[in-house]
Amino acid sequence: MSEYTIAAFKQLLADQPTAEILAAAKADERKGVQQAYQQYLRRAAKQAALAERFAQHMRLERQFWDEGGQYAAGVDEVGRGPLAGPVVTAAVVIDDNFDLVEVNDSKQLTAKKRLALMPKILEEAVAVSIGVADAATIDRLNIYEATRVAMKQAVEGLSVQPTRLLVDAMQIPVPIAQTRLIKGDAKSASISAASIVAKVVRDHLMEMYDQVYPGYDFADNMGYGTAKHLSGLKTLGITPIHRHSFSPVRDAE
Repeated sequence: MSEYTIAAFKQLLADQPTAEILAAAKADERKGVQQAYQQYLRRAAKQAALAERFAQHMRLERQFWDEGGQYAAGVDEVGRGPLAGPVVTAAVVIDDNFDLVEVNDSKQLTAKKRLALMPKILEEAVAVSIGVADAATIDRLNIYEATRVAMKQAVEGLSVQPTRLLVDAMQIPVPIAQTRLIKGDAKSASISAASIVAKVVRDHLMEMYDQVYPGYDFADNMGYGTAKHLSGLKTLGITPIHRHSFSPVRDAE
């Protein structure tokens, strides 16, 4: 008979069980112990998969450090497609101590998970900076150029000077070597972190704008052209945060 009760096994397996505990749990025929053991195996497999993905996402940063580089900044943007609100960019510098294995492309994470990761990123990152291009800037320059300006702002706002930028499919007008990646937020840990920061900041802005300009459902659609948003445009008209250069807004003038 095992020296551990079922409850004791559950508690031990929920923490960081030793090899001896795992062997004892595996051999224990009680249903409750086996259920706890299988739950442990599923958690361990999920954690191992996260660790493997994270190792892949750190590959470019580690290569840069191995070559003698010190500060590489991941840069990403959020909000190129909406009809209203700014485009928000973020630049994040990490080092070899960064260990947030759950960091991933912000689009692959729930809003709850992004909010939980945000303060951890701010705590673990070497430096974080954001850039913002408002609707007027987007209308004046076009969305691509406005995004580049906002990315430049984010890079120049960093408290350390990066010597390499890892960028999600854009070219930033700064005299710093750049590695441009297609879907970079799914290939680089620092770009993933930047995507989360930019997304959380922009979502928060749009939630505040929803209170200032009710009737467009900004808190839910974040400025994208949903049915409720288009209905608001039709019945309430254009707000100061709408992008006049985007056709659904222009058609509502």
